[in-house]
Amino acid sequence: MSDLPAIARTSCEGRTAWLLRTRRAAMLLSLREDGALILDHWGAGGASERGDDYLPRPPRNRPSHRAFLDGVPLAFPVHGDPSFKEPCLAVMFADGTRTVRLALRDDEIVERDGHPTLTLTFEDPVQQLVVSLRFEVFVEHDVVRRSVRLENAGAAPVRVERVLSGAIGLPPDRYEAWTLHGQWGAEYHLTSRPLAPGKFVTESRRGFTSQEANPWFAISPAGESTEEHGRVWFGALAWSGNWTIVCEVERNDALNVVVGVNPFDFDWHLAPGESFETPALVCGFSDEGLGGAARLLHRFEVDAVLPARHRETLRPVLYNSWEATHFDVRVLPQVELARRAAAMGVELFVIDDGWFGARDSDTAGLGDWVVNPRKFPNGLGELIDAVNGLGMQFGIWVEPEMVNPDSDLYRAHPDWIFHFPNREPTFVRNQLVLNFAREDVRANILEQLRRLLREHRIDFVKWDHNRPYTEAGWPSAALERQREVWVRHVWGVYDVIGKLRREFPDLLIESCAGGGGRADLGILALTDQIWTSDNTEAADRLLIQYGYSHAYAARTMVNWVTDVPNQQTGREAPLGFRFDVAMQGVLGIGGNILEWSADDLELARLNVAAYKRIRPIVQQGEQFWLADPGREDPCAVQYVSPDRRSTVVMAYQVRGRVGRGARRARLRGLDPARRYRRVDTTTSPAPDTTAVVAPGTAPVESTGAVLMAAGLPLFAEQPPDDRHTGDWLSDIQLWESPDP
Repeated sequence: MSDLPAIARTSCEGRTAWLLRTRRAAMLLSLREDGALILDHWGAGGASERGDDYLPRPPRNRPSHRAFLDGVPLAFPVHGDPSFKEPCLAVMFADGTRTVRLALRDDEIVERDGHPTLTLTFEDPVQQLVVSLRFEVFVEHDVVRRSVRLENAGAAPVRVERVLSGAIGLPPDRYEAWTLHGQWGAEYHLTSRPLAPGKFVTESRRGFTSQEANPWFAISPAGESTEEHGRVWFGALAWSGNWTIVCEVERNDALNVVVGVNPFDFDWHLAPGESFETPALVCGFSDEGLGGAARLLHRFEVDAVLPARHRETLRPVLYNSWEATHFDVRVLPQVELARRAAAMGVELFVIDDGWFGARDSDTAGLGDWVVNPRKFPNGLGELIDAVNGLGMQFGIWVEPEMVNPDSDLYRAHPDWIFHFPNREPTFVRNQLVLNFAREDVRANILEQLRRLLREHRIDFVKWDHNRPYTEAGWPSAALERQREVWVRHVWGVYDVIGKLRREFPDLLIESCAGGGGRADLGILALTDQIWTSDNTEAADRLLIQYGYSHAYAARTMVNWVTDVPNQQTGREAPLGFRFDVAMQGVLGIGGNILEWSADDLELARLNVAAYKRIRPIVQQGEQFWLADPGREDPCAVQYVSPDRRSTVVMAYQVRGRVGRGARRARLRGLDPARRYRRVDTTTSPAPDTTAVVAPGTAPVESTGAVLMAAGLPLFAEQPPDDRHTGDWLSDIQLWESPDP
């Protein structure tokens, strides 16, 4: 970026305007004569701070409809504009008025936490509703973080029926949308669809982020963008509750995208003097395809979203005992699991569900976060001492937002759940949802968790959440505030986790929600990593991890190696292949290692050592998908270290075909002038894994320029005769530059 300011006041065809600039992109906002805020340009930047240099020509309607704003790219459409597009704001005032008319009151350009920030403050001069639009520019990350603050400066309450975080107006064209969709066990499938006239809506009404969809999106001109080429506008909402993304193609083929808290069953009572702030919408532009957009978002997450305490810390290799013992958590079997895990090189041992309360199945115990004395007659410290003595950290599973009716907490406080009078609750996994909008609920759960963490050396918490919300009622609240429960519950969860982080700053926290049901920038601001899916089957995981990685950084993605037949799918894959797939993010092991053979345990030890060798590059480097796993051909993903001296290439082939020649993958992100040499990572040359270069053999090396131009052959070696189809091939390659 040049020395021009990141934010500049300017003019645009005689209108007041503001130009926001990052390294490679620019956003131009201007104020129409009728007070509407127009997004004149958002895309590739230029070395200019003059708005007129972008030659803005917002489309206008025919003369008889000149007053309408349809097809005009608005930055924040409101119900009250002369427009019929999806609005960001809709309110009802005390006198029954249901339209808003905003006029700019002032603008402010300041540094906010080291980032240039533009705040445009509008006011409805009749109703005295103040609307502040904030644009926080992350210059080096090529993103803008947007949010909205409402303030009732009048004397009467205001009923807020919707307030979204922002709108993206793009000029007339043919567009396609990329989103993440799925279900339990099949989360984060990257999906594209052409945007036709009308609306496409992706959302969650389940109370939390959900497995079915994710609050991330990308927009590209139809047919233009690929993984590494083409223009992409992208965004992610920092919110863990109900959310919505609406893509609306207008009558002139302009595109209106609005993002924010889902207005479904939403209502906010804004009393005089009160304010409401939306979750942040992080948005950006890349002309390097979906992969370029993902890398910008990854870097932003690592530098500006994840809890600062652990941003630079490599995530430990973990073992979780759930699939080995389920609810049968007892000291001696757990200690034996810990011994075997430590011998593999595991760094963090985690006990899952079943250690607390009267928890022998999913029918009891949730809500009582006390150690079960029958299972731990000498206290939890006996197991923790054993784990620490083996050189590992200790972690534990909790599900604080849920309660079983068979629990001391529920028997004492049956009114603490989401409920409506005279309505039977819906049971899912024999559990109900605690209402974290209530201060007494939060105080009780927080104190239970504080006591647990104060009394035991716990380094890691897996915070789970296993059901969507039904009967989301809050009868003890004032009637006009009862539908605030959807938002206030999420704020309550954030409040409890935030207080735990402040009191126990070294604690690592993993977000889990029945698998990958709660991954978003909101929860990532408070937790260090995400459990990606309950489905650990390797072939399915390639697709899940491929989609997840387009929105979230590798260091947040937890992947387990588990037993076969897989508990979720019943399918099998060789152990080496399972390890190689799980190495794409944070490596975990979740099988019953008490039943693993000596050969399996040794292969696991070698793979854990190999992962630790490449872990800094995988968790801290840039990611490039060289070939996606949706194809029948081999798929491959690459990670490049920040200094571009090292790269890791992971290739996989689930189903091969006889007679097909070796495919090649052109590498990305290397220094073209450097030479790179393939390095032994100590991975075992087992029959289910392509062997790496063995010590003492001739080195395999090339230049960065050639590796990016000609590429690497994938699975060039002939598979063994008994596996002539080439099924379950995997290859992890580490290349390093010997140059100083």
